[in-house]
This record gives sequence, C-alpha cells and structure tokens, in this order.
Amino acid sequence: MTADRQPGEKPYKEFDSLLGMEGTAMQTDDRKKRILIVEDDADINRLLKTILQKNGYVPEQAFSGTEARLLLGAGMYDLILLDLMLPGMTGEDLLEYIRNEKKLSIPVIVLSAKGSLKDRVGLLLEGADDYLTKPFEPEEVAAHVCAVLRRCGAADTEDVQEKAAQVYAHKSLAVYPEARRVMLKDREISLTAHEFDILLLLIQNPDKVYSRENLYEQVWKGGYYGEDNTVNVHVSNIRKKLAKEEPEEEYIQTVWGIGFKMK
Repeated sequence: MTADRQPGEKPYKEFDSLLGMEGTAMQTDDRKKRILIVEDDADINRLLKTILQKNGYVPEQAFSGTEARLLLGAGMYDLILLDLMLPGMTGEDLLEYIRNEKKLSIPVIVLSAKGSLKDRVGLLLEGADDYLTKPFEPEEVAAHVCAVLRRCGAADTEDVQEKAAQVYAHKSLAVYPEARRVMLKDREISLTAHEFDILLLLIQNPDKVYSRENLYEQVWKGGYYGEDNTVNVHVSNIRKKLAKEEPEEEYIQTVWGIGFKMK
C-alpha cells in the first residue's frame, strides 16, 4: 500500500531498469520454490515478482490479505513475502492466521516501511522469520529469500519424505502433515485447507468411522446442526481429485447411516 511508504521516501523510480537486471540464479534445486507475494502496491508487487523470477523462483501474487488467505487455502508455498498495510486483512492479522489458526510453518519475510526496533521485534516474536525495511534493494531481497529458505529448510517433495516428522500412507496415497502435502502415485494432489484436514483425520485412523458431526466439529471448529451438507460436498471433492489421478481405486468409504472412513 502506498500509505506504507514513509513521507519523503524515494519511490521505486528505478523500477524499469531493475526489470532488466541480471539474475544471480540463487535458486539451485531441481524443483523451483513457490513464493507468495502479498503486497497491495502494484509496482512493488511487480518488482518483487521480477526479482524472484530472475533468481529462479516461481512467484504468485496477492494484492490483499483476504486474497492471500484464499490462495493459502488452495495451494502450497515455500515462502511468503508479506506487506503489513493491506486492504481487507492486515499483514499482522494474516500472520496470526498462518501461525495460530492454521498452524503453518511456511517461512514469512515481512516487508514494511515500519522500521522501528519495536516493530521488527514484535513481528519476529509473532511468527515472522525475517524483516526487510522498505525501500529495499533487489539484491537484498534475493539474498534474504535465499537465506531464509536455507535456514528454514524449505523442502521439496523428496526432502519431505526424509525430514517430515510423520507421514501417513494408505495404498498409493501419502499425506504429509507438516508440509500439508498430499501425494498420489508420485503426483501432488491440490486440496483446499478443509479438504486436507478431512483427509488427514481419516488417514490418521484408517479403521475409524467418522460421523459427519465429528468431522465438522474437528475441521470447522464449530457446532454441527444436522442439515449442513458441507461435509458431504468436501468429501465428494476429495474423491473426485483422487479419482482423477487413480480412477480404478477408491480411498474413502461411506458407511451408511454413520459417516466416512478410509477404504
């Protein structure tokens, strides 16, 4: 947000020349790291995207905290670049959602013009992994991203199998709770946050039958009133996504009159 730029601060007037800068190729893994940029200033967002692309990363852009929250529910990211002054949902609120509500361990680098010691320390204590003050240099952003990914051990799919604290497997299906990834026959299945939580519950106890009420209360953290079709819709979506990759196999069984279990 332009309001996050301090009075008298030099704007990114060298933006066009930065777009043509030579990349330092800091990304060395075979699988390119996906990085979510959460910044409502279009120029800064585009600049960050260019910096990341030049260094071998795969950036995805969000222009509000609300949009970032939706993207986090639909996909997986290796790192987040987070502005604070955002419309819809502030950067501080989004960080709290990431750390306290969703319990995600994705590394977060805060980018802000708020550069006081109190601001920096407060954000780090609340769950940020690093803090960059605006205005920044492109090389500085690239170096911090590289260092945080290295320090936090952002893992690719193969690394997850070795480093994750726990992996749940059923037939050809593997669920990684820490990375919040689902693999089926060596292909990653993209699930929403609620779909992932349902599948994780089922695969953690494959012989247990979960009622719709029980799934709703554990995943949505609220009361179940009997008429809500939400659980059925999400289970149906999970089945469709798994069947698309392995149509001959069925993974979730309906126990009529009770609920669902792994098949």
